[in-house]
Amino acid sequence: MCKKIMPKWIKSVSFVFLISPFLSVSFAAQNEAQNAYIFGIHPYLTAKELLERFTPLMNYLSDKLDKPVVLRVAKTYANHIQRVGEDKVDMAYLGPAPYVKLVENYGQKHLLVKIQVAGQSTFRGAIIVSQDSQIKTLTDLRGKGFAFGSPNSTMSHFVPRFVLWQAGMTVAQLSHYQFIKSHENVVLGVLLGEFEAGAIKKDIFNRYAQQGIKVLTWTPPITVHLFVATHRFPQQQLEKLRQLFLNLNKHPKGKTILTSIKKSITGVTTVKDEDYNELRYILRTVEQLKSQ
Repeated sequence: MCKKIMPKWIKSVSFVFLISPFLSVSFAAQNEAQNAYIFGIHPYLTAKELLERFTPLMNYLSDKLDKPVVLRVAKTYANHIQRVGEDKVDMAYLGPAPYVKLVENYGQKHLLVKIQVAGQSTFRGAIIVSQDSQIKTLTDLRGKGFAFGSPNSTMSHFVPRFVLWQAGMTVAQLSHYQFIKSHENVVLGVLLGEFEAGAIKKDIFNRYAQQGIKVLTWTPPITVHLFVATHRFPQQQLEKLRQLFLNLNKHPKGKTILTSIKKSITGVTTVKDEDYNELRYILRTVEQLKSQ
């Protein structure tokens, strides 16, 4: 029987929180500021790094909407889905899997745009091992430890777990596995030898490729992250907000704003709910595996 473990080093991780005039980070339930739009985001990086990355976008939106836009980083991926679903924020940035779960549990929100990475509207993840690992195939992971990020992460859980299943592997065949919150934690867990393998998205692999990890296999491409507005956002402002995002493709500071979020973002484009149908199939398959 596969066992879950909690690495000791995860328990000691601490976060630094920064606050600026238009931006704040909150992990506690609190009354939202009535004189500002609230922008929600999932904790896929540390709060400090997310704050730095999204500052240019928050300032751009604040200026164009003539109202401060305040960043809120959720406690967890699940908390982010809940806050967006319950219209506790005005707008949000969502990963593909959280978006699918959001619609499934709370219904449609207003779609704004999806990002483009290197000119593409899809992205990939990687199952990684240490550089000196003797593991050659996914089936070699039987009896080994595996690190996932968040349980609600597209590329650090759902898609790689589907890839394992396609190779004839289930988590029950691992010696142990753990959800350790972030892609960076997955890299660290593999490098420290807590796990023989782990799942991360491509840009995180690119960042740490020279630090002692290598790709065991790549995942199939999946439709990228997107921006949405909730029903709390003023309906009469909705088309203006959507156009503000699309205008980033030609705005003088648009490239800087987008690459601050992620260096490989080259633009944004229109988005439809059906863009995520392939991922819906993957998520249904993984949910069925979890119930077996």
